[in-house]
Amino acid sequence: MEWFASEIQVRASRRGLHDITAEVASELEKSGAREGMLFVFIRHTSASLCISENYDPSARRDLEAFLERLAPDGQDWHRHTLEGEDDSPSHMRSIVTAVDLSIPVGDGKMLLGTWQGIYLCEHRKHPETRTLLIRVLKAS
Repeated sequence: MEWFASEIQVRASRRGLHDITAEVASELEKSGAREGMLFVFIRHTSASLCISENYDPSARRDLEAFLERLAPDGQDWHRHTLEGEDDSPSHMRSIVTAVDLSIPVGDGKMLLGTWQGIYLCEHRKHPETRTLLIRVLKAS
């Protein structure tokens, strides 16, 4: 077994889900792994990751609306508002999605389902550059 390590920077243009499948696939290709496991970790508490449908754009819009309804901005019971009304809700949205993903690798490709894609979930109204750690455990 051998490890490959890299880091990528992603800047979302807006709040919501952003397909980063191609960026992650590019890092996997650099690793040279044919078989193994791919791990993606986001180093933030106001953004997250998920695997979801990437064929029909309405699926992404529905997920964005779900997160908005689940943790709306500007509630009077929010105490953590140091960085604005979206501060506390951004952390809430992050804990119901994921900060890490594990994806099997076969024949040099991510073994995602037909309609699956990897998304950066940006939860802030004013997006920031996000750092993702990529690790690939390559089978011998």
